[in-house]
Amino acid sequence: MPRSAPLFQTSSLRRYAAMAVAMALQWVAVSAWAQAQSGAELQKVAQNWLHAAVANAQPEALRMEVSVGAVDGRLKLAPCANVDAYLPVGSRLWGKTRVGLRCIDGMARWNVSVPATITALGNAWVVKGHVPAGAVLRESDVVESEVDWAEEVSPVLQDRSAWLGQVATRLLTTGQTLRQGMVKPAQVFQAGTQVRVVAQGVGFQISGDGQALSAGVLGQSARVRMENGRVASGVVLDSHTVKIDL
Repeated sequence: MPRSAPLFQTSSLRRYAAMAVAMALQWVAVSAWAQAQSGAELQKVAQNWLHAAVANAQPEALRMEVSVGAVDGRLKLAPCANVDAYLPVGSRLWGKTRVGLRCIDGMARWNVSVPATITALGNAWVVKGHVPAGAVLRESDVVESEVDWAEEVSPVLQDRSAWLGQVATRLLTTGQTLRQGMVKPAQVFQAGTQVRVVAQGVGFQISGDGQALSAGVLGQSARVRMENGRVASGVVLDSHTVKIDL
């Protein structure tokens, strides 16, 4: 007849089993809390921080909106009592960016980031038809509309003077927001063209004729040969005038 296990051994096994169950339940609870923290709670931390950061830097003419993505669900993050949000090096409070999250008070120090999008809504000039490369932009080519300034990195051409009379650097299509790099100053005369040279000094101004030695682009420098043979550089004012400051 088999002998039964000693009473003290049975009791020890029961205590061990109870401890194992308690530890397992504790591990499950901690894991569940860490999982919740790495999801909705961390996303909320990033969202609150980003709202405050954008509010402090918001331009007056723009209406800012933010959205934050979720932490990578494959990450296993240890519980943390204090999570610090920050802007990682190379990221900006503009367009598609990232928000960093780091544990500064927990069982383990971890550092992750979440994707975020900052939208900057404001009025800008939008192309309302097709403008071929090399064509001069006119009032009839654009319309003012509300757009997301942060949709692209290139700055928006807010002032009318920044694009009116400028030349399209590439094909512009309907719905495009006018931004830097899309237009350039127009060339108004070729090298060899006879131009009027206006020389201006303190309290006086003289003018004479000259010959352009380089192409003339509005607002940029061009070289001209004066009637006396002297060569000088000046700013192109229009299709037939170069201004020289003495």
